[in-house]
Amino acid sequence: MKCIRCDTDNNLEDRTSNEGRCKNCNHPFAFEPTTMDYPKFTDPFFAKVLQDISAQNTLCFTPKQLFYFLDQRLKQKTFGGIGGAYSFVYRFGVVVLIIMIIFATSDEIYGLLLGITILSLFLIFSLFKLSNDSESNYRVRRSSATSLKVLGIFIVIVGIGPSLYINSILLYSLTTIIFLVAFWLGFIQQRRIAQIPQTFFISAAQMQGWLYSWARANGSISQLLPPPSNALSPAAQSNLPDPNVTAYSFDRVVVCQSDAIAQMLIANNFHFENGCAILSISGYPQRIFETTMQMLRRNRSLKVFAFHDCSPQDMGLVYQLRTANWFPDSNVAIVDIGLSPRQILATKGGMFIQNSKASAQAAKNLPPQIRENLSNQELQWLDKGNFVELESFTPQRLIQVLNRSITNSQQMDTVDDGSFILIEDSDRYIYVSDSFG
Repeated sequence: MKCIRCDTDNNLEDRTSNEGRCKNCNHPFAFEPTTMDYPKFTDPFFAKVLQDISAQNTLCFTPKQLFYFLDQRLKQKTFGGIGGAYSFVYRFGVVVLIIMIIFATSDEIYGLLLGITILSLFLIFSLFKLSNDSESNYRVRRSSATSLKVLGIFIVIVGIGPSLYINSILLYSLTTIIFLVAFWLGFIQQRRIAQIPQTFFISAAQMQGWLYSWARANGSISQLLPPPSNALSPAAQSNLPDPNVTAYSFDRVVVCQSDAIAQMLIANNFHFENGCAILSISGYPQRIFETTMQMLRRNRSLKVFAFHDCSPQDMGLVYQLRTANWFPDSNVAIVDIGLSPRQILATKGGMFIQNSKASAQAAKNLPPQIRENLSNQELQWLDKGNFVELESFTPQRLIQVLNRSITNSQQMDTVDDGSFILIEDSDRYIYVSDSFG
């Protein structure tokens, strides 16, 4: 394992003899893979995770964003190409299967057919199970579904020749049936894997332990934000506007359902770079919330951007923004950036979809005002208990989505480019983004 400070390679004997420190610079190692519980990783792996989620240490991120990101990286590391242990079994099984078919003879055909059937079904079952595994990520599931189709093609190509050579209708029929089953399952899985819910590979307790080990060896992570509270983090505090400047106003405001997302945007200077206010629906940041609202209400050309999770609990954010406490004026344009079910259904994959019974029950209890503006497909998706959190995306991705939405909104009244859908709420209108970035 290489030292993250001096890049010196230390083997187990070096690390043990130096009491967990680098033999060259004496810097302590945070993790020891040989004694870690599963999953195992090294200091350079964790350092790369921190660099990537922070865009080379330029962006702040929330603890939950790190949790999602680390979970995905560990899934990729653990499952690998087709999927960790499955990869060897798959390749070995294909080789054995090909040998069995090629060297088939009419004398031993029945025993061979039984062996081919059992091995083929085992490989198909293993790949299908992995393509449907909630703990594996989208890439692994997609690779497994593709491998199902490839396996079917291999079997039929390798099996047709020997079956015709030995004049065996049974071998010909068997290879054809196995091909159809494997190819069909692979085709079906490729179409549905993007909407298969995922579960976490790691636990919150594990991540807290790893963060403690990292901080003990390397100090605290400067880009990792604390939980949002009335006492703002130094990064967020220094980026807030002066509450005494009440004569100034904003042309736009981003209202987040989550305090954590609002805190992350403020800490990353999004409001300075885009000339907009950042608030949460619960009133974060409280120190300047009322002052900012006074400034915003004076602007009759204000645009309000709603930014929320895709869950039943958060689907009502845009309607809440039309209440008396926020922006009841019909001249104020409200843009629902997302997340929304239509955006998730339109994506080809990569989103971390979760599922729970509580979410399914909450979806069935959605007010008619919200349900009537959702398509049947969106309602079915929500009623199954599915949901996606904004914090499953990196800070860089969320900022890119917001930047693109704000840019596209500048012409939404004059140019119909399909970026936004207009829905009617009584005598007022709400714009809904048709895609998430």
